[in-house]
Amino acid sequence: MLIHPNRWKMVWVVGSIILVLGIAGFIIPGGLELRVTHLKSGRVLLVLPLKPGERFTIHYYHSVENAPIWEEHSVDKDGVIYIEEERYEKFGAGMGKMPGVGRMVRKGPYEAIVEMHMPVGEFILRVGSPGVDHTVIWRDYRENLSRSVPHEAVQFSARPVGYFYYLWRHLVPHPATPGIRDNNDDKDNSQRN
Repeated sequence: MLIHPNRWKMVWVVGSIILVLGIAGFIIPGGLELRVTHLKSGRVLLVLPLKPGERFTIHYYHSVENAPIWEEHSVDKDGVIYIEEERYEKFGAGMGKMPGVGRMVRKGPYEAIVEMHMPVGEFILRVGSPGVDHTVIWRDYRENLSRSVPHEAVQFSARPVGYFYYLWRHLVPHPATPGIRDNNDDKDNSQRN
């Protein structure tokens, strides 16, 4: 069976369009993905889809002063993590203003360093024990790492993802993305004042 030359042209045009759309779907930005990974085992603990500039927070209680601390981070379009703000009741060991980074303000009862926008890139956090309560806060979700991996090192990393990957993960989220797991066990509803 022979195919008419005009049909070959049509097959070539349609095939080229599909190929171009396919390549574009992998190249066109679809957003970002933040991963929290257990350093020793490589197990992915948390996968958060983010928009460029969207913030997530690490909240914990200072191990010496037992005072609450919030560290707000953002991720730029290239997947670089920045620290944007630190908020606490009072200075403690390891806390305080760094010369030339951000500015000090009061936020209610808290001291805050705002407008930091300091790149930290991928970083490793040594998770404290229950009571220190290292908790990742993203949108309305809370993940208390001190309950699941106390005294362990976890890595925070981010990367840009293509539009097709974004669509795929929108339809079939990663198992470590909030909303997939049973949130009754994972959601941290116990907030200390």
